Amino acid sequence: MNVASNLSEKIRQIRMQKGLSQENMADMLGLSTTAYGDMERGRTELSVSRLENVAKLLDVPLHELLGFDAMSISETEWLRQENTRILAENRRLQNELDQWKIKFRQWFGEGIVREIGEGRERIGF
Repeated sequence: MNVASNLSEKIRQIRMQKGLSQENMADMLGLSTTAYGDMERGRTELSVSRLENVAKLLDVPLHELLGFDAMSISETEWLRQENTRILAENRRLQNELDQWKIKFRQWFGEGIVREIGEGRERIGF
């Protein structure tokens, strides 16, 4: 089993131990029941803030939800590492978005120039 499926299974087990339904959890998290079900089936990547909310609702420490021993890694260290990874991914996506904006402006601008040029009547001398 991978980390995501272990996490999903752990969430499901704790939720059931607490006597909560998927509908209860979905409501408390502000999700649809389908979205919450996908989360428990490991079909959705969970953000750190979503994990923190789930841990809080289930009244368990984050490291327990993640299956870490308290001694093996601290919650703050894991969060720092995850935050660094997310920030790097965010920078990469922002750079990609900036490149697409430039390409769009080039394509759009060239199209307008072409349309204006083709729309003019030629006057022969």
